[in-house]
Amino acid sequence: MDLGPGYSSGHYDAMQPTDLLYAEVRQRRETGYDVDELVSEANRTDPADRVAVLDLLDRMSLAARLPGWKYVEPDELEDISETLGSIPEASKVDDLADKIHAAWLGRIAGCNVGKPVESGDYWTSARIRDYLTLADAYPLRDYVPVLDPMPDGFELTSCWPETTRGNVKGSARDDDIDYPILALHLLETHGSQLRAEDVGAAWLRLFPVGQVFTAERAAYVNLVDGFTGPEVARRRNPYREWIGAQIRGDVFGYVHAGDPWTAAQLSYQDAALSHVGNGIYGEMWAAALVAAAFTAASPREAVERALGVVPPQSRLAEAIRDVLAFEGSWEDALRMIQERYGHYSWIHTINNAAIVAAALLWSEGDYLTGVGRVVMSGWDTDSNGATVGSVLGILTGTRDLPEHLIAPLENRTRSALFGFDNSVISDLADRTARLAVNGL
Repeated sequence: MDLGPGYSSGHYDAMQPTDLLYAEVRQRRETGYDVDELVSEANRTDPADRVAVLDLLDRMSLAARLPGWKYVEPDELEDISETLGSIPEASKVDDLADKIHAAWLGRIAGCNVGKPVESGDYWTSARIRDYLTLADAYPLRDYVPVLDPMPDGFELTSCWPETTRGNVKGSARDDDIDYPILALHLLETHGSQLRAEDVGAAWLRLFPVGQVFTAERAAYVNLVDGFTGPEVARRRNPYREWIGAQIRGDVFGYVHAGDPWTAAQLSYQDAALSHVGNGIYGEMWAAALVAAAFTAASPREAVERALGVVPPQSRLAEAIRDVLAFEGSWEDALRMIQERYGHYSWIHTINNAAIVAAALLWSEGDYLTGVGRVVMSGWDTDSNGATVGSVLGILTGTRDLPEHLIAPLENRTRSALFGFDNSVISDLADRTARLAVNGL
């Protein structure tokens, strides 16, 4: 039984009760709960009745889990740690400063490559391929080109005038860039003592609520309403396992280069403010993936080592193992991921982490191949372009990053963070390297 019309605007807005209820039904069903009776009641309720819709949303927490749930997905760091076998060991890093600089550049460029097609319900992998083929730009190895006139059936996102080929003049603003800048500021301020409440206080002080989305906006609203502790992530937050935390993990890996487990543990403090379960694991995995890349001999080694920080009986670990075990072409791997994990929202952690892993495994260590393939995969294209760009930037180093993507950034990036707009990329890298060398 599905919710009737009127229960989703398609914008996943944490301030709209109907959006929240729609996404909560989806989240509950994905995690094995029976919500059919509440859905039936919702379909007898006027969607415009905010009080009634929010009451239904709150009662979703009382739903019973159906028999047969096979996954073990704890939320607390101690419990997560207990599920793991041998954790990845730390390794010594060479050329640290250059790799950190390349990571920042690679992340920011990769984000901008994906931005014009960031709308996963519309810009499917098939539509992206059709558009790039029309533009004589398939496979993608540059910023997305603009067709003029735009053919029927295609519409780039509103940021296209500053993120498409020939139009990039400095990096556009994006939350995939805001969060790493904020993480650097938080680590400079709090060091290894960083806690979730410090992250929340910084959000309220530095972020406009209109520039955070899904789980982060839900958590922001809870902070404003005075909630603390686990309730910030859980209360009226159906996006709690979506990709928002995964995009926030890279800097924790930069400052703990070569040490995936320490990077993952510190990133937990950031993730737990707004996420649970696989949402938390996504950030821990991203932090570990980046940290592992500093000493890995290949993208596969980085992906394999990072998997060691993810609870092995979780859905995220299952998805990444599926990708690691797959034999065939990248196109075949993408189809496998779409078939097994395409039922999740286009901004969920699990499916996006899987295509990040696939793009890295089939990148042949080449930055343009990896970033191009993950953007051509669809779903959260700018977030995934940023993560793959970060990892392959580290593996590549600044010397071998593609000039036609890096030069247009002009060594600066916009930001919605108060006081951090027009940040100088090389300065961000230098500050990060100081933390990595001197310790937190």
